[in-house]
Amino acid sequence: MSFDRDHVLRAAADLLTRKASATTEEVARAAGISRATLNRYFPGRDALVRALEEFGLFECEAALDAARLEEGAADQAVRRLVRALEPCVGLISFLYSESQLFEGEERNPGWRRIDERLTALFRRGQESGAFRLDLSAVWLTEALYGLLTAGSWAVSEGRLARNDFSPMVVELLLGGATRRDAS
Repeated sequence: MSFDRDHVLRAAADLLTRKASATTEEVARAAGISRATLNRYFPGRDALVRALEEFGLFECEAALDAARLEEGAADQAVRRLVRALEPCVGLISFLYSESQLFEGEERNPGWRRIDERLTALFRRGQESGAFRLDLSAVWLTEALYGLLTAGSWAVSEGRLARNDFSPMVVELLLGGATRRDAS
């Protein structure tokens, strides 16, 4: 049986998002491999977390590319974005809540790239008159991360149907971000 690194990382992110204190034995079991195999590819928890960060950032950037954020109306780009991010939302949830990624050493430059692209999307929506000006583009970016994370947790715990994830995240975000006529 060959080692499926992506599967192992997704399984690890899913488990660690729900149970931050999971042991490497539990991570290996969730991924369907032995602890020895897990340790061969990821020698220690820190190596696993760093691999999850790199994999998650790669997946997020690929989703941002697929969503074509610069094309069309900003609200439609947000809709495409949430759909594109849905397959990697477990990784996003883990990374967003994993505080050790931001302790000690400098933040991975991939986070800056993702934040800049998302913030630019919300700024574009504000400049076009589609999104509210009283909510900063940075805040809208953070709100998106928060909604993605909360939605992912709700799906993984069975409190939200997977098919409802994208529409609910999009409608709540755009419902709060969309500019309304003064009338």
